[in-house]
Amino acid sequence: MYRCMLRAKIHMAKVTEANINYSGSLSVDEDLMDLTGMVAYEKIMVSNVTNGERFETYLIPGERGSRQICLNGAAARKGVAGDRVIIFSFCYVKEEDIKDYQPKIVVLSEENRPLT
Repeated sequence: MYRCMLRAKIHMAKVTEANINYSGSLSVDEDLMDLTGMVAYEKIMVSNVTNGERFETYLIPGERGSRQICLNGAAARKGVAGDRVIIFSFCYVKEEDIKDYQPKIVVLSEENRPLT
């Protein structure tokens, strides 16, 4: 049996932009994606800590080193610049591997710099 487990999390990212005129997704600084192992077009869940909104979308790489977190398309209706969000990625893990399983969690500062 497999269980759906948290694979990676970017915790308390600060939204830097909301762009309604884009076809969709969430742009994330490629450096932050690398820290968590998240990849372009990966399905993610986003929880907006500021307003309580939750939604699913996919990742696209933002400019490396920019600390960008940009809500695009319909997701731009779920928050505004300055909101704090948590970005989740999930995977399936075999039951026998769960006891040794650890997700990759990156906590960000107010400036979207990694604290952990």
